[in-house]
Amino acid sequence: MANKNWILMVTAQTPTNIAVIKYWGKRDETLILPINDSISVTLDPEHLCTTTTVAVSPSFESDKMWLNGKEISLAGGRYQSCLREIRSRANDVEDEEKGISIKKQDWDKLHVHIASFNNFPTAAGLASSAAGFACLVYSLAKLMNVKEEQGKLSAIARQGSGSACRSLFGGFVKWIMGNEANGSDSMAVQLASETHWDDLVIIIAVVSSRQKETSSTSGMRESVDTSPLLHYRSKEVVPKRILQMEEAIKTRDFPSFAKLTCTDSNQFHAVCLDTSPPIFYMNDTSHRQVLLLSCFSVLLITTL
Repeated sequence: MANKNWILMVTAQTPTNIAVIKYWGKRDETLILPINDSISVTLDPEHLCTTTTVAVSPSFESDKMWLNGKEISLAGGRYQSCLREIRSRANDVEDEEKGISIKKQDWDKLHVHIASFNNFPTAAGLASSAAGFACLVYSLAKLMNVKEEQGKLSAIARQGSGSACRSLFGGFVKWIMGNEANGSDSMAVQLASETHWDDLVIIIAVVSSRQKETSSTSGMRESVDTSPLLHYRSKEVVPKRILQMEEAIKTRDFPSFAKLTCTDSNQFHAVCLDTSPPIFYMNDTSHRQVLLLSCFSVLLITTL
């Protein structure tokens, strides 16, 4: 550790995911514990992903992060939660080629620099935070030689952004809400791999790249506080839909998969309207696209 002329780096890439049974609403804001299970499809990292490089060096004087080339503050609790959890699980790292030796107890003394880049619009409704925090946790875990299994890592990524836990797996992923107060059982599991339904194609239509007027964090909080429909949905509707969606994925039943996805999306937007004041995540263009795609889906399902 006396030599300060070395730097150790790791680069990782993590895709975003699209929920087909939505996560909306937390029962614990600090630990990011959801009020219901959710299911998502992980997208192809060739198209929508976050690339993150993390570096450590004795010459770094503080933790720093850059997002899309712009330095951002790491003072927020969510970044610190992820860093703290990964550091607490770090192990010895040896790189004989570079002459680097980092002992487990040294990680608390070392600072990291993080450079993250999204190849799609940030905070525009495409789950950039999910890909971002998943990539952050995965790359830091590789850098610090964390030996936790993917499910345990997903519980750490969840503390950065809830849906980030699902981006640590490919294919079809379920985020189990869990019951423990400390969130230890709230993590993601893979329902089916990316090759399970390889003829399923997801088309992303970006109707606006502008940042959302209402962030997901504040929107969820307002819905939890004011929407009776949200609480009915989480207790009465979602548990049945989760089982139905799991079966549709298992059997590759596209008509059921499409119907459940559309129905759950419609209910999500209904919850937003039931929130006081109402939240609007769709514009005129997206409304027209939904109408067009609904007509197309009816035609497609009818001919299957």
